[in-house]
Amino acid sequence: MSSKPELFQRTPWLNGEDIEAKRTELRAYFHTTLDRYEQLFETLRGDEAYYDRPISLRHPLIFYLGHTATFFVNKLVLAGVLAERINPRLESIFAVGVDEMSWDDLNTAHYDWPTVEEVMAYRRAMRDKVDALISSLPLTLPISWESPWWAIVMGVEHERIHLETSSVLIRQHKLKYVQSHPAWQPCRNSGNAPENEMIPVPAGKVVLGKDKADPVYGWDNEYGHHEAELSAFQASRYLVSNQEFLGFVEARGYETNDYWEEEGLAWRQFSGIACPTFWIREGDRWRLRLMTEEVPMPWNWPVEVNYHEAKAFCNWKQKTIRQPVRLPTEDEWYRLYDVAGLTEVPHTEPAKGNIHLDHYASSCPVDEFQQGEFFDIVGNVWQWTETPTYPFTGFEVHPLYDDFTTPTFDDRHNLLKGGSWVACGNESIRASRYAFRRHFFQHAGFRYVISDMPATHHSSHYETDKLLSEYAEFHYGDTYFGVPNFSVALAELAIAAMSGRPARRALDLGCASGRATFELARHFDHVTGVDFSARFINQGVALAEHGILRYTLVDEGELVSYRERTLAGLNLESVRHKVEFLQGDACNLKPILTGYDLILAVNLIDRLYEPAKFLTMVHERLNPGGVLLIASPYTWLEEHTKREHWIGGFKRDGENFTTLDGLKEILGKHFRLIGAPCEVPFVIRETRHKFQHTLSEVTIWERVV
Repeated sequence: MSSKPELFQRTPWLNGEDIEAKRTELRAYFHTTLDRYEQLFETLRGDEAYYDRPISLRHPLIFYLGHTATFFVNKLVLAGVLAERINPRLESIFAVGVDEMSWDDLNTAHYDWPTVEEVMAYRRAMRDKVDALISSLPLTLPISWESPWWAIVMGVEHERIHLETSSVLIRQHKLKYVQSHPAWQPCRNSGNAPENEMIPVPAGKVVLGKDKADPVYGWDNEYGHHEAELSAFQASRYLVSNQEFLGFVEARGYETNDYWEEEGLAWRQFSGIACPTFWIREGDRWRLRLMTEEVPMPWNWPVEVNYHEAKAFCNWKQKTIRQPVRLPTEDEWYRLYDVAGLTEVPHTEPAKGNIHLDHYASSCPVDEFQQGEFFDIVGNVWQWTETPTYPFTGFEVHPLYDDFTTPTFDDRHNLLKGGSWVACGNESIRASRYAFRRHFFQHAGFRYVISDMPATHHSSHYETDKLLSEYAEFHYGDTYFGVPNFSVALAELAIAAMSGRPARRALDLGCASGRATFELARHFDHVTGVDFSARFINQGVALAEHGILRYTLVDEGELVSYRERTLAGLNLESVRHKVEFLQGDACNLKPILTGYDLILAVNLIDRLYEPAKFLTMVHERLNPGGVLLIASPYTWLEEHTKREHWIGGFKRDGENFTTLDGLKEILGKHFRLIGAPCEVPFVIRETRHKFQHTLSEVTIWERVV
C-alpha cells in the first residue's frame, strides 16, 4: 500500500472560536481543491483531448474545466456577494448541462467552446476574486445556510464532486488523449479474488438525516429525518470482484433477457454492451481500463458497473443459488456502516479505506481494507442500492441551488453509498446522499444481500403535472389575496350544518385532491373521498399513507417552485386513519356507498355528464335527516355536459331558469333547503402572476322522509 506524503484537506468544520484561523483554513480548502482539480486535467494529452467528447452523452471536458469555476461566480452573484461578473458569456455557456437526464438529451453542435487558455485565465481571475472575498467578507461562526460563506463552501464541495465525475470521463476517453501523472498513480497490487461469503447482520434501527446545526457542510438532501427498523439480513463480506462477476459474464448473463429488469433490458439493447464497460477482451484474455492506462485484469479488484448490470447479476445469483438475492437498500447500507463500527474519515491521518485519495488513484483489492467483519463498507468504489433517492421528512431546497437534488426526485435516480477512492470532502462523509440515473457509469460497483424482505421504496416524486400541481396547491397550499382555503371553508360550513345530527359517516364526492375529506374527519368518525380521476385521489392517498405530498408550481415559463405539505403541518395527522379514497363515478356510484350522514358535492354538478341522474338518486345515499351540501360556480360547458343535460343556466318558456331553480325542482321531492344560498370565493394559482378568482354558490339541503 502506498501513502500520499500529504493528505488532501478534509471538509472543514463550520464552527469554532477563532475567526482568522477559520478564514485561513477555508482559504487553504479553496485553493487546494482547485489545485487538485486542475492537476487532474494534466492527465490530458494535448488540446484536442478537451474538445473530443469522451462519450456521446456528456459534454467535452472543456465544459467541466470551466463549469466548476463559473459555478463560484454564478452562486456568489446570486447570493449578493459579488456585484459584477467576470465573463458573462462563459458564465452562461458553462452554467448548465452536467447531469444526463436521458440517453439523447445532449446536442453540442451549437457550442462555441473557448480555448483552454481562455478557461484557465478565467479560473485564475475567479481565484483572485474568491480569495479576496475570503480575506474581506465578514465571517461569523458557525457558518449557517443563510451565511454568504455557505456559497463559498458550496462552490468548493461542488468542485470536489466534479473531481470525481471528471475522472470518470477521463477514464472513458480514448487512450491517445490521456497520459500518466505522478499524482494520479493507480494501485499495482492484484491477484486472485477471495471467495465471497455471506455475513449475518442482526436486526436493528437506523437513524438518518441531520439538522442545520450540523457543523459539516451538507447538500439539501442530507437534511431532515428518517428512521427505520430493519429485519435481520445477510450481506456479502466483500464487494463483488471482477472474478466473481466473470461468472455472470461466462453464464451468458448479458445475453439472457430473464436476468434483466425492463429498464435494464432496454438499456442493454440500446447500448449493445456484452461485458462491463471498462473491461477489454483480447482473445481469451481480459484487460481493465483505468484512468490513464490499460492493465491486465486485476481479478481481485471490485467490478465497476451500472445499476442495471448489478441488478442483473443479483437476479442471476438468485436463480443460481435459489435464495432472495438483491442489492441492499440505503437503510441496509447504513446498518452495515453501524454494525462495522465505522466513523468519519479522520482529519489528520489516512482513512482506513480506499477513499479521499489517501491511498491510490484507482480501485484496489477487495480484501485490502477490513472494516469490522466486512471489507469496503466505505471506499474503493461506490455501491449501488435498490433505493431511488427521495427527500427526508423536513426536506428543503437551498435557495442558492434549488435544483441540486429535486430533478432527481423522479424514481429514476438510485442512491449510491460508501464513496470511491476519489470521493473527497462531502462525498466521503456518512451523511452524503448521491444518486445517479441507473444507466450512469461512476467508479461504482456493488455488494449483495440475502433477505426475505423486499426492498422498501419511498415516495420521492414531485407532482409536475400542471393541473394536478395547481389542485395540490389549491387544496393544501398557501392562501392568496386573503381568500380562505376553499376546502376548509366548505368543511366548516358542512360541519356547522350538522347541528347536533349524527356524525358517523361522510362522503366527499368529487373530492379531487382530498383536503375536504381530511377536514371533515375532524368531526366525522369516517370519511370517504370519491373522485372520477385516479390522478387526483392519488394525492389524497399519498397523504393518508405517507403523511406528505410534494409538487412543483410554475412561477413563470420553465421556472418552478417546490412545495412540500404534511398532514402534521396542517394539523391533520390525527385523522389520517379516519379517511379512505376511492375512484368512482358520481352518476353511477357503487351500491356500497350509502348510509351517510353528510354528502359534500363541491364543484361537481357542472362537471358531470348527466347531473340530473346524480341529483335524482343522491337521496338514496343519505340517511334520513342527513345533509347534502352542494357548491358550484355553475360553469356549464358542453365539453363536460351536453347542452340537453344542463339543469339550469338557460331560458325556459322565455324566462331565465337558473341552476338554483333546477336544483330546487329536482331535489325538492326528497330535500328541504336549509337557509339561503351563499357564495364562497376561491382562488387557484396558475403562475406566480396569474390566478383564477371564482365564486361558488353553496346550498345546503336536508333529506326529508
